Amino acid sequence: MAGTAQRPEAVFLGVRHHSPACAALVARTVARLRPAHVLIEGPADLNPRLDELLLGHELPVAVFSHYRDEERTATSWAPLCAYSPEWVALTEGRAAGAQVRFVDLPAWHPAFTDRARPLANRFADAEARYAEATERLCRAFGTDSPDTLWDGLVELPDPAGLAERLDAYFALVRGDAAADAGDTAREAYMARWVRAALARGDGPVLVVTGGFHTPALRTLVAAGPTADDPAADRAAADNPATNSAAADDPAADGWPEVPRPPEGAVGGSHLVPYSFAQLDAFGGYQSGMPSPGYYQLLWERGPQGAADGLVEEVVRRLRKERVPVSTADLIAARTLAEGLAAMRGHRVRSRADVLDGLASGLVGEALEQPLPWQGRERPTSGADPLVRALVAAGTGTRRGRLHPDTPAPPLVHDVAAEQAVCGVEPGRPATADLTTPDGLRRSRFLHRLRVLGVPGHLRADGPTGGGDPVFTERWEPDPQGWAHRRDAALIEAGAYGARLPDAASVALAGRARDTGTDPAALAGLLFDAVLCGVSTLTGELLDTLTARLGDVPELGAVGEALATTLDLWRHDRVYGVAADPRLAGLVDAALHRALWLAEGLHGGTGVDHARLRAATAVRDALRHAAPVLTLTRPAALATATRVAADPAAPRTCAAPPSACAGP
Repeated sequence: MAGTAQRPEAVFLGVRHHSPACAALVARTVARLRPAHVLIEGPADLNPRLDELLLGHELPVAVFSHYRDEERTATSWAPLCAYSPEWVALTEGRAAGAQVRFVDLPAWHPAFTDRARPLANRFADAEARYAEATERLCRAFGTDSPDTLWDGLVELPDPAGLAERLDAYFALVRGDAAADAGDTAREAYMARWVRAALARGDGPVLVVTGGFHTPALRTLVAAGPTADDPAADRAAADNPATNSAAADDPAADGWPEVPRPPEGAVGGSHLVPYSFAQLDAFGGYQSGMPSPGYYQLLWERGPQGAADGLVEEVVRRLRKERVPVSTADLIAARTLAEGLAAMRGHRVRSRADVLDGLASGLVGEALEQPLPWQGRERPTSGADPLVRALVAAGTGTRRGRLHPDTPAPPLVHDVAAEQAVCGVEPGRPATADLTTPDGLRRSRFLHRLRVLGVPGHLRADGPTGGGDPVFTERWEPDPQGWAHRRDAALIEAGAYGARLPDAASVALAGRARDTGTDPAALAGLLFDAVLCGVSTLTGELLDTLTARLGDVPELGAVGEALATTLDLWRHDRVYGVAADPRLAGLVDAALHRALWLAEGLHGGTGVDHARLRAATAVRDALRHAAPVLTLTRPAALATATRVAADPAAPRTCAAPPSACAGP
């Protein structure tokens, strides 16, 4: 008699992002389970483009996602390296013939951005919130940092029983940390994908997510379908034998709907090259494990090989810097490291054991600061040079490279075409004669890249204002090195627009929204807009600058902005904004604000030079820009007369309301 078809199982693997031990566990589980589906914490809107991830890149790389609407701009990165559990799940799952999908919400979703601390990195989701539990574990195990604790519990022990240890670890830390609204939304969405895969009944389902989410996902999936699940999933849940023939189609009915950005919003995702320096937790990556160079060695060579490799890298760096390292020093450092490992219960030397041993054996003087790997502190410029070398050795120098066939945003192609026209050669100096159309075009090209944060050239000389009689710009190659950063920066700048002028305009408008009332920042922003070309002086940018001027509380600060704007409006024929009506409106707004603030002054002691310069700027505006001002000279003189007659008198402006405009 035919029996009832058995419902497939779901196997949940909670991992720590960028953990070699977790990545190896994923690989072993795929080989043992032979799953029909591998579901991975990652942006579900990238599923139609998973083949791009498998083109043959040199890791690390990252999925860069961006979103922009009228109210907010959001960007995020999801880094992947050879020992990322998510990467191993993707590659090993594909190799095993499983259907592989990302199952998390898109990076632009409010679950990531509408929170007290928006996530700049997708995988930076929980570690800060379960600090109390990890600190308690550190005390119990006698370790000085969560990273050392993790190595002792996960990376170094025999892999037997690792899945159970991970379950216990994450259940403990999750028990002390309440999920916020963003995590709750993400977990509910990921659970829908798991239930949809189970409902197909075609084999085991492997779920690979950050360990913080695993306990909640188990509970949500066990609870069964909800009203939010696709109707096909709810029906299939009652018939485990159902096996949709459309399951091979990533967009097949029955899978949860992938949210789309609202109408009018701009968003997307692209692959970018990444580096170990960016991945290193010591460098500020929100959810990185420290010392990615060490963990790459751990992935490739195992614990013993990683310890030896870390020592070799430290010695290589120190000898390159001509720091003497004797054989006796290294023997002492190894002896100390092995003793520390035995005392700490490590079967082999850990990262911290090696670094502590080297620090004790090689640093000859007392240190004023704790060692960085004893916490998550980034070495400062004041740290011992040898300590900085130890940290740098653990970081490594690896830089990712995208496969040549990787799709790129339109801006990348637009910049390449414009660079050829302008004759700008990477790595070589550039000169721009601002009195010629070709020179002006070259200048604008370089300035637009500068405001977008694309490295390559730094301006060494050129005009500093509208009245500056300098007509040549000189640009030098970036001395900090730029080649490995340029490709990623260009791809990320593509979030601002498809063409270079448009992208620079949007970036400047965003900067204007984020700029406070600092006069130097406002003046610099305006001059950057001019340097990038007149098309960049958009209404949005000027409206934002006008609004910011209305909030500046100091007369001297407003005077500085007025002087800069008037200077450009009067004299700048090089960049083509002299007598520009859009700048005239900004001059008018600054003049109104300056007089409004002046009438509210109540005397003072000594000479205030900033206020005197503001008075000069007001005078010059009335003298040279009168035809474009809404404030008449008699009204301005009446205000000046009242200020001069009695600075302590209350404001009784008799001029038209527009002349007395204020907050």
